[in-house]
Amino acid sequence: MARLRHSLVPEPAPVTGSGPVTGVEPTGYGAVILLGFGGPEGQDDVIPFLRNVTRGRGIPEARLETVATHYRASGGVSPVNAQNRALRDALQDELAARGTAVPVYWGNRNWAPYLGDAVAEAVGAGHTRLLALTTSAYSSYSSCRQYREDLAEAQGATGLGDTVRIDAVRPYFDHPGFIAPFVVGVCSALAEFARRGLAPSDVHVLFTTHSIPTADAVRSGPRERSFGTGGAYEAQHRAVAEVVMAAVAAAAADGAEAGVTPAWSLAYQSRSGPPGMRWLEPDVNDAITLLAAAGTRAVVVVPIGFISDHMEVTWDLDTEAAATAAAHNLGFARVSTPGLHPTFVAGLVDLLLERLTPAPAPERCALTALGPWPDECPAGCCEKGPARGIPPIGTLGGKADQG
Repeated sequence: MARLRHSLVPEPAPVTGSGPVTGVEPTGYGAVILLGFGGPEGQDDVIPFLRNVTRGRGIPEARLETVATHYRASGGVSPVNAQNRALRDALQDELAARGTAVPVYWGNRNWAPYLGDAVAEAVGAGHTRLLALTTSAYSSYSSCRQYREDLAEAQGATGLGDTVRIDAVRPYFDHPGFIAPFVVGVCSALAEFARRGLAPSDVHVLFTTHSIPTADAVRSGPRERSFGTGGAYEAQHRAVAEVVMAAVAAAAADGAEAGVTPAWSLAYQSRSGPPGMRWLEPDVNDAITLLAAAGTRAVVVVPIGFISDHMEVTWDLDTEAAATAAAHNLGFARVSTPGLHPTFVAGLVDLLLERLTPAPAPERCALTALGPWPDECPAGCCEKGPARGIPPIGTLGGKADQG
């Protein structure tokens, strides 16, 4: 039975997409804004936070209370704010270590510190050219375009008009720094199952991300590019999963089954909204149930849609998906998100330096043929689908705990 070199960090797959700066040239940015969605930090915050998320959509209080139970089980505290504080500090330290002394501010869409306050603080310190880094790596309305709308709104809210300029780094789904930690995690999980006597054919690697309405999915990405029925959103996730599994295969040790890796598939989580509305499928729990029926003995769940272990990951996967696996007597392992992995932090700083570095700018890395993604979204990119009625609050993990 093949074993994996889990003690070594596997090398990423070869770069298949790279190129010069595309879009916005460096403009003397004076500060960085880390942009997240936000989350409650105590029991008293939970319902006000959920009201912020669903403002103007007529969601009844009873439904908010149902969703609130996921937060209340953790003392009303979402992990996401602490994670983003730590990420902000790590980015600041890495930038300083590379000789780029720009301050890093942090602001959220739906809870303190709010984005508008962070922008006002930066402007008050004399910074009118700001570079934003979002806590979501992929392209869709909710994971990309809406964040850019938030930036535009915050820019206008300063009252300084054209005096303040806020740009954002490109979507980084296939950047080596984002992908490498997932490779390490999958290799480690497979090695552990191998020690328990499971062959690669006994294990299935199940990649997961937040489900979105299919109407949004098909509109994700630039209009002029064809990505299939799932749009750029699904195509990007599948491309990342392929790169991860190729790197895992390359890390396989010598043996009778050297190079053999488990089968893999892509599933979705946190689907919510009207029953008649189509969302990307299959749901992760349905996928686990089907794998068990097909004879799979263990599943490695890889949350490639997320950058940190926030509420959506800890509840939807560590609680619900783990329970589904246990109900079917499946071995279960959940790979960590990149979080504060040094490779990930360094990769984010690489992305920032693409824009902070005066021309000529460095080559842009991308591990899939889909990238590198451009800095600026073209007109019509990642448009929002038709009105959804009940918004996709689910556990409020992906939409409200995105990083």
